[in-house]
Amino acid sequence: MKIPVLLLALLAGVGVTVPAAEAAPRPTGQWHCDAPQGLRHALDDLTGRHQLAGAAIEVADPTCGRWTYAAGQADLRTGRPMNAEDRLRIGSITKTFTAATVLQLADRGRISLDKSVEHYLPGLVQGNGYDGRRITVRELLQQTSGLPDHGDSLADADIDWLRHHQFTPRELVKRALRLPPPKGPWHYSTTNYILAGLVIEKVTGRPAEKEISRRIIKPLKLRDTYWPGTSEHIRGRHSRSYFTTERDGTAVRVDGTEWNTSAGGVGGALISTPRDVNKFFAALLNGRLLSGSRLAEMRNTVPGDPDRLGPEGRYGLGLITSPLSCGGRWTGHTGSVRGGHNNLAAVGPDGRQVTLVINEAPTTDASTTALIAAVDTALCSLTPSVPTS
Repeated sequence: MKIPVLLLALLAGVGVTVPAAEAAPRPTGQWHCDAPQGLRHALDDLTGRHQLAGAAIEVADPTCGRWTYAAGQADLRTGRPMNAEDRLRIGSITKTFTAATVLQLADRGRISLDKSVEHYLPGLVQGNGYDGRRITVRELLQQTSGLPDHGDSLADADIDWLRHHQFTPRELVKRALRLPPPKGPWHYSTTNYILAGLVIEKVTGRPAEKEISRRIIKPLKLRDTYWPGTSEHIRGRHSRSYFTTERDGTAVRVDGTEWNTSAGGVGGALISTPRDVNKFFAALLNGRLLSGSRLAEMRNTVPGDPDRLGPEGRYGLGLITSPLSCGGRWTGHTGSVRGGHNNLAAVGPDGRQVTLVINEAPTTDASTTALIAAVDTALCSLTPSVPTS
């Protein structure tokens, strides 16, 4: 069975229509807040009508604080309910951590975004029409390098082999360079971030995972966020994950929790929680990790491929932006892994944050539409509030 496209594809015009939400000024003073209107129903719909195993969300609101809700099951075998504090694989949200680390190093003069890949990694990106002398670090982060995604070379790989194989970054780059070039000026490629990780390693003398931990994860005290390394397991309390495959012509649900995610590397291997992800994006977009000028560069977007980001989706340096039904755009990233965990982290124009996770890969347009609609509901709906005494 082919590996499905990442959760980015959920934004790509699968008939998503979300109700317009009424805009309203933020209340002042001391308030007690409940869930955004309709959000509980939206998550219950994902696990009920759309039959996904489990869904969980954390909303972080500048006025109201944090709110969580979960529906469905974290473990179908035991019936353990889903919990928004469970760890899970966050997939390509990892890319934003990697981009922030590259930009920190740029802030300190260690990396130049406009120097070539060849400058940092001589001889690595050469052959089959590819030339690292013509690709900059900025283009890696922006997905405009013109490089293919090594994941495409694994599309028909045996699932049992894939979930247990340990890849090296350079092996993944070689796989990508054997593929034909993608079409168009923007192409989503995890290989770009594998190369960015090798640049981090080159200039710091440390593995990229350790440098990202040192600069981002530890200072922010993201205690549930870690690199799995060669382990196929998730430490601590976590949700199981599920995906659908075909066996003897019949679609079956498979547990994909145990998985070696080295194929994602610093482009997709992190394990975290909704709370840690929200804390990371809050620190990043509030200017705690980067200088103002570097953050502005990170947020400077180009049009993405409509088939991946939707007709109005745009991509910065490790950041996605997409329009909201209530006006403005959310900023964040999506992530998924082959084993079934899917995530969307988004920050609205008023600072409200949401990280929505599901522990089963969607298989229908209707379920993907419902997922995107739930995020829009979380960011756009009014939050019922009553003043405290």
